[in-house]
Amino acid sequence: MQQEIKSFLGVKTNPGVSSGNMMVFYLTCLASILLGTFMNAFQPFLFSEIMAIPRSEHGVLSGKLNFAGEIAIISTVGLWGAVSDKIGRRLVMTLGFILVGVSFYLYPHAGSVNELLLYRVIYGVGIAAATCMIVTLLADFARDENRGKAAGFQGICNGLGAVLALFVLLRLPQFFQNAGQDAVQSGISTYNIVVIFALVMAVFSWLGLKSRASSHEGEKLPLLTMVANGIRAGRDPGIALAYGGAFVSRANLTIVGAFMTLWLSNYGMEEAGMSAADALKKAGIVVAMAQGVALLGAPFFGILTDKISRVNALIIALFISFVGYTSTYLISDPFGTAMLVVVVLIGLSEIGAIITSGVLIAQQTPPEKRGAVIGIFNLSGAVGILVSSLIGGYLFDHWDNSGPFVFIGLCALLVAVWGLMVRHKVVPYQKPAPDDAAMAVQEVPGNP
Repeated sequence: MQQEIKSFLGVKTNPGVSSGNMMVFYLTCLASILLGTFMNAFQPFLFSEIMAIPRSEHGVLSGKLNFAGEIAIISTVGLWGAVSDKIGRRLVMTLGFILVGVSFYLYPHAGSVNELLLYRVIYGVGIAAATCMIVTLLADFARDENRGKAAGFQGICNGLGAVLALFVLLRLPQFFQNAGQDAVQSGISTYNIVVIFALVMAVFSWLGLKSRASSHEGEKLPLLTMVANGIRAGRDPGIALAYGGAFVSRANLTIVGAFMTLWLSNYGMEEAGMSAADALKKAGIVVAMAQGVALLGAPFFGILTDKISRVNALIIALFISFVGYTSTYLISDPFGTAMLVVVVLIGLSEIGAIITSGVLIAQQTPPEKRGAVIGIFNLSGAVGILVSSLIGGYLFDHWDNSGPFVFIGLCALLVAVWGLMVRHKVVPYQKPAPDDAAMAVQEVPGNP
């Protein structure tokens, strides 16, 4: 008997997935981006007001923390995916938010840089679990024919999470200081609010997500074997291409977050004669425009991936990335009109690459291997973040301010060409129909 197909906001869901499951899923999307954005955006306040670290050391310390966090993500994200196939998505997501909450509680109490690095590693392990499960649950919850639309809603939640972090959480210290707290107390109070939010999300995840642990009847495989299976799955041209898309899409986020504000702020102070505060404010407006375009572009790419081949949708997003990011080399005035056009392209490419690569990996992956494969997918993204940070930083300092953007644009072009070469070889995964297998047995001559 065929089960009734349910839907949430027009997204058709897989059997057993309720509207409540979908609501909590999208809330975890918003929360993970909110927490990630807050971690980096609030660090200058932590360095200067809570830990009293000289400004001349902020850049080096930020680099060390980012490096430690990404190494933690790279080391664990593949394992989290495989673990979720054994113990369930719900438990992994819950543990992820708990670890993130613990790291935020410890962060403002660090007595040394080494302690801070340790706490950043705890954060990296936790956020790796949460982000890995988001991609996995998208594939678990939404039916294949409208996963693009589901990913579009995910992109909207991501944008809202970033906006809330920038315009609500970052204003909490001023609120607490107006209430009579000093700078250190206001910073710790802000972190405590974020800790409570992370732990509440852990409770919501446990109560509101459907676990969907692997329930197939085959042999229970060791964890490392499952990770190896995720790597070997790259023999499928569609899965391998999605891994490449993850590399570019995650690097996109890093480049915009780490280098665009720095480029614009430096230009404002050195070339436009602005104060540091005015330059940062102007840079923030430009970066916010990119995030706004990403927010508006999410539904477009969501619908696109449901209307055309997922490979073609990824190629389109990558080509926009190539044009947008490499065009920064032609910009002489980053506060001029031409930069606004480039920012629109960058915002579209940023969300487009994330959505299209995520939907492609979901399309190509068998349910019983989904956690492990998406773990490697997220690992590819973490490697993209690390490589773009290291090479982008070198190009920024030794070549041109547009260097990190040009590098990512060329990477996007390479993956787009790769996609053009293999797009006719990509065959979407089709779950075998048990009824068909049974009928085949019955049709064997002489079978009773």
